[in-house]
Amino acid sequence: MLPVRLGKSRGNKHGAKAIRVDGIRFDSLLEANRYGELKILERAGQVSDITTHPIFPVEINGIHVCKVILDFSYTDKNGCRVHEDTKGQDTALSRLKRRMVEAAYSIDVVIVR
Repeated sequence: MLPVRLGKSRGNKHGAKAIRVDGIRFDSLLEANRYGELKILERAGQVSDITTHPIFPVEINGIHVCKVILDFSYTDKNGCRVHEDTKGQDTALSRLKRRMVEAAYSIDVVIVR
């Protein structure tokens, strides 16, 4: 039996390479580095309750429109919940999804570049 060569995978359109840290898959080195920064801040007592890839389903009039997956959510030293998305390049689609999440959940999403 001859091996079958599958087509080359398309990869990320912006050239980002996925990476695993602590068994968690991150879509880019930028995102993985931010995770490392948050873990250092957690050890220093500046943040707590770090959640990676929190999911926010968006519904309008009871109809599921989409789900938005942010990169991080955590509690800062003042007890405020912070929601972050790391972006090397912010697209029109990501801005639209972010605005939908902010409107649906009355939250602010911080962009980390």
